[in-house]
Amino acid sequence: MNMKLLDEIRPDSKEMRAYYSEEIVRLIDAGKPVMALDADLMRAVGLLPYRKDRADRIIDCGIAEANMMGVAAGLSAEGFVPFAHSFAAFASRRAFDQVYMSGGYAGLNVKVVGSDPGVGSALNGGTHQANEDIALMRVIPNMTVVEPSDPAMLVNVIPQIADTYGMFYLRLFRLRAKKIYAPGSAFTIGRAVTLREGADAAIIACGLEVAEAVRAAEILAERNIRVRVLDMFTIKPIDREAVLAAARDTGAIVTAENHNVIGGLGDAVAEVVCGECPVPMGRIGIQDVFGEVGPTPALMRRFGLTAEDIAETVERTMAKKKE
Repeated sequence: MNMKLLDEIRPDSKEMRAYYSEEIVRLIDAGKPVMALDADLMRAVGLLPYRKDRADRIIDCGIAEANMMGVAAGLSAEGFVPFAHSFAAFASRRAFDQVYMSGGYAGLNVKVVGSDPGVGSALNGGTHQANEDIALMRVIPNMTVVEPSDPAMLVNVIPQIADTYGMFYLRLFRLRAKKIYAPGSAFTIGRAVTLREGADAAIIACGLEVAEAVRAAEILAERNIRVRVLDMFTIKPIDREAVLAAARDTGAIVTAENHNVIGGLGDAVAEVVCGECPVPMGRIGIQDVFGEVGPTPALMRRFGLTAEDIAETVERTMAKKKE
C-alpha cells in the first residue's frame, strides 16, 4: 500500500462515474479482456460516449438486470472479465438470484457494479435507494465487497478487481465525491487505511462516510478527544487485524456507513469485535427504514449521517467505557 493523504479534504470537480468509465475504457484499450455491460444506464454511468468505437466491448443489455447478470456469467465462462452495472438497488435487490446462482454458485468471475447506493440516489427517491445492497452481497460466499471512498482509490482498485479472479461487488458513488487521497495513491484490497491516529475511540467508515468521519475527528479534537479513523473500503473480507487493533487500543468503536445499520459495515465489524475483543460500539447508518427522496446533503441530515452525528455518537459510546 502506497497511500498519500491530501493536505485537506475537498470536493472534486469531476464526478466518480467519469473516473469509473475512463478506467474501464483504459483497460479495454490496453487489451484487457474487460467487457462493460449496462442495463440501460450507460449515460448515467458515463460509458455512452465510448460505446460507438467499442461496440464489441461495451454492451447495453436494456432494462433487464437479471438477464444482464446471466450474460455476464456467460462471458466470464468464455474468459472475459465482465463489469455489469446498474443502479445499486437493481444490481443487488432485483438481480440477486442471478448474481448468486449464475455468478457466485458457478464460481465465475463477474464484477457487479452498483451505483448511487444509499443517500446517493438523491432525487431518484426511495425506490432507488439501496440501503441493503452490502447486506445482500456479503452473504454470497466468496464475494468481495468494495466501496471506494474517493476518486484516487476508485481508479486504483478497478484494475485490481479486473486482475483478480472471482466475484466482486463494487459500490460506486456516482456523482462528485470529496477528494481524500493524492492521485496515484495505491491501496490493497482487504486492508484498511488509517487516516488518523487516536487512543480515545475509533471510527471505522466506508464510502462517503469516510470524509464525514475525518471531519468528526476534527470536531472531537477541539474537545480534546483523539480518535483513530479507519477507511474500511473493503467490507468483505474485512480487515480483522485493523478492527481488533482499534478495539484493543481505544476501547470504543463507532462505525459509519451509507447503508442500513443491519447487515452492513457495522455488523461486519461487530462480528469481529463481539467474538474476539468486546468493546462498546455505536453505529451510524440508516436506522432500518425505507429510503426517501431529497438532495444527498438533506438526506444525510435526515438519516443522521453527518460529521456532527458521528461525533455525538463517539462521545456517547466512549461514556460506556466507564459503565
